[in-house]
Amino acid sequence: MASLNVGNLGNLGDYLREQRRTAQLSLRQLAEAAGVSNPYLSQIERGLRKPSAEVLQQVAKALRISAETLYVRAGILDEKEREELETRAVILADPSINERQKQVLLQIYDSFRKENAAEAASESGPVPGTVPASAPAPAPDADEPPSS
Repeated sequence: MASLNVGNLGNLGDYLREQRRTAQLSLRQLAEAAGVSNPYLSQIERGLRKPSAEVLQQVAKALRISAETLYVRAGILDEKEREELETRAVILADPSINERQKQVLLQIYDSFRKENAAEAASESGPVPGTVPASAPAPAPDADEPPSS
C-alpha cells in the first residue's frame, strides 16, 4: 500500500471539502452519514489525519461518489488500478448481459491487458548497460588481437 504524504493528504482534504460543499452538507452532517466523528472528519479535510480505506469508502458512500476516486486521491490506489476497477464494475453492473457473458468479457479484458503489458515491456527494451540473457556475446573487433 502506498504511503500518504502531507501533499496527498491536503489534496484529499481539499477534494473532500469541495465534494461536501457541492453536496450541500455540513461537516457534522457528512460525519454522521459516514459514521465518523465530526473532529476526525475535520482533521481529514485539513490534511492532518490519514483515513483508512474503510473510512474513505464510508465517506464516498455518504457523498455518493466513487470510493476509487478517493483512494486515488489518498494515494492508496493508482490511476491505472482505478480505471481497471471501474471497467470491471461497469461490466459486472450491466443488466443486459448474463453472468456467463460477464465472465467471458472479463477474461477477454484480462487477456488484452496482459498482452499489452507484455508488449509494453518488450518495447521498453533492456535496461541500459545490461545485456539481455538471450543476446549473443559481441564479436571481437578485427583490429584487436585475441585476448589470452
